[in-house]
Amino acid sequence: MDEDLKTIIKGEILQVQDLPTLPHVLNEVTKLVEDPDVSSEAIAKVISTDQVLSAKVLKMVNSPIYGFPGRISSIQHALVLLGINVVRGIIISTSVFDMMVAAMKGLWEHSLGCATACNIIARRAGFEDPEEYAVAGLLHDLGKVVTAVQLPDLHKTILETVAAKDLTYLQAEKDVMGFGHDRINAWLARHWGLPPNIREAMSRHHAPQLAEFYKPMSCVVHVGDFLVRLFEFGNSGDDQTAYLRPEALIELKFKMTDLDKVMDEMSDQLVEVSDLTF
Repeated sequence: MDEDLKTIIKGEILQVQDLPTLPHVLNEVTKLVEDPDVSSEAIAKVISTDQVLSAKVLKMVNSPIYGFPGRISSIQHALVLLGINVVRGIIISTSVFDMMVAAMKGLWEHSLGCATACNIIARRAGFEDPEEYAVAGLLHDLGKVVTAVQLPDLHKTILETVAAKDLTYLQAEKDVMGFGHDRINAWLARHWGLPPNIREAMSRHHAPQLAEFYKPMSCVVHVGDFLVRLFEFGNSGDDQTAYLRPEALIELKFKMTDLDKVMDEMSDQLVEVSDLTF
C-alpha cells in the first residue's frame, strides 16, 4: 500500500469529531488535566454535569473489573481512588460502546474480559495501580471500532478477508489496509491525549517485545487478550487462537502455574462482568 493511501485512511479515521458519542465533557476534562493545580473536585464537577455519563462511569468503577464492587459512590471518589487516567479511559470506552455494539458484535464483551484479565494479571505480577492496566485492556481494540464506524466498506472487506483467507483480524487488516488497529490505536491515543503508558500498551499489545518505555503494561494487555480469547468470551473479530509471546511471560516472571491461577480468578469474575451492559 502506498503512503498516500495510508495518509488518506489516517485522515478519515482521525475525524473522530464525527464520532457522535464522544462527549464534549471529555474535551473540558482534557483541558483541565493539563493544569497541574486543578483539583479532583473541579474535574468531578465537569464530569457530573453529564448525568448519563456519570452513571456509566460509576457502574463501570463498581464492577468486578476494578476490585471496588459497590463501594464508590461519587465521581470525585472514583477520581481519588482510581486516578484521572482510569476515569478518562472509562469515559472514552463507554462513549464508544454504543458504536461498538452496532459495529462489531461481541467486541464490548471481549474488551471487558480483557480489562478484567489485565487487573488480575497486574496484581499477580505485583504491579502498582492495576486499574490502569485494566483501562489499557479496556481500550486495546478501540482502533477496530473506529475503522468499523469511519470506514464501513473497508471494515466489511477486512471481515470478508478473515473468513476467506482464515486469517486473524490483525492479519486481515494488514492485508487490506497495510497496517492494523494497533497503529490506529496509537493515532487515537495521541489524538485523545491519553497517557504514554496506556498509549504504548494500546499500540504494542500484539508485539509487547517491541514496547520501549512501558513494556510491563504492553505485556499484561498481550497476555490478557490471549487469555480472554482462550475463554472465548466475547468476539474480537475472528475465532483464531492468538499467539502468546514467550517474552511477555518472561517480562512478568510468570510460569504456567501463574496463568492457571489467573484463569481461575477470571472464570469467577467473567460471569459478573458479562452483565455489564448499559
